[in-house]
Amino acid sequence: MPGADHWPDLPYEPWRDTAVSLQLWTQIIGKIRLSLTPWLNHGWQVPLYVTARGLGTSPIPVDGENLELEFDFINHRLVARTSRGEVETLPLEPQAVADFYRRVIGLLARIGVAVSINEMPNEIPDAIPFSQDRSHTAYDAPAAHRFWRALIPIDRVFKLFRSGFLGKASPVHFFWGSFDLAVTRFSGRTAPLHPGGVPNLPDAV
Repeated sequence: MPGADHWPDLPYEPWRDTAVSLQLWTQIIGKIRLSLTPWLNHGWQVPLYVTARGLGTSPIPVDGENLELEFDFINHRLVARTSRGEVETLPLEPQAVADFYRRVIGLLARIGVAVSINEMPNEIPDAIPFSQDRSHTAYDAPAAHRFWRALIPIDRVFKLFRSGFLGKASPVHFFWGSFDLAVTRFSGRTAPLHPGGVPNLPDAV
C-alpha cells in the first residue's frame, strides 16, 4: 500500500491548539463509552482505537444494540453508527468545546441514545467543564489528518511488539485522558504504589 511506511512530521507547536481541542473532544467521546460500557480491569473498556479512517470506540452496547462512534480524519466528521442501521454525523471544524459537546449529545438523542457523563476533563490542569468551555475552538484539518497518519505506523509497531510477548499484555489503545497511544506488558512483579496527584483523576483509577 502506498505510504504505508510513511512517518509524517508532526512538530507540536504548529498544531498545539488543535491537539488541545482534540484531546477534549476525544474525552467527550471516551466518557460516553465509559458511561455505557461495563468496567474492565485497568480501565480497558474506555480507550479509543486506531481505525482505517481515524479513531473509534469499537461497539458500545446500548439497549440490546451496538453503537459505534468514530472520528473520521479523512472526511473530518464524527460518525455515529448503530446496529439498527442508523448513521448520524457532525462536522469536525473549528468550534468551541461547549458546542461540540452539545452537538454530540444532540446527535445521540436523534438515534435514541440518552447518556450522561462527568463534564470535567481528566488529566488536564485548570480544566473547564465541557458545556462551559468556549476557550478552545481550534481545528486544523490537515494537522488532525497528519496526527492520525502518524498513529497508523505506531499502532502497527506496537501490535508487533505486543505479539512477541506470551504473558499478560494490554491491547494497543488510545487513552483520551493523556491523549496517547499505549500498549502495556505485565512482568508479574509487584508494582510500586501509585503516587497519585494526576489532575482531575481519582487516585483509585
